[in-house]
Amino acid sequence: QVQLVESGGGLVQAGGSLRLSCAASGGTFSRYGMGWFRQAPGKEREFVAGISGSGGSTYYADSVKGRFTISRDNAKKTMYLQMNSLNSEDTAVYYCARQGAGGDYSYWGQGTQVTVSS
Repeated sequence: QVQLVESGGGLVQAGGSLRLSCAASGGTFSRYGMGWFRQAPGKEREFVAGISGSGGSTYYADSVKGRFTISRDNAKKTMYLQMNSLNSEDTAVYYCARQGAGGDYSYWGQGTQVTVSS
């Protein structure tokens, strides 16, 4: 049974930084791509960043490119999202997700709240 647990969210001032973590258990961590998504109040959940199983390939939404960095430590079975230059539009619940065998994001964490005050 795959379980994902996010941590690191909180309240930060505009221009500040936060690092989110996603700890995984169950399954073969390094075999699958993973990603970060977010959902702001009243909005659809949106893709933020993705990373391949090896960590060699990364992908970003245009809205976070140059400010956020996704990474993973396969030995620790943990994925990270370093978020810099945060602004109010980054306020959302952030979810980590793992791809399944078919490539879809099949496993999700419970989410962690990020609130950016202006």
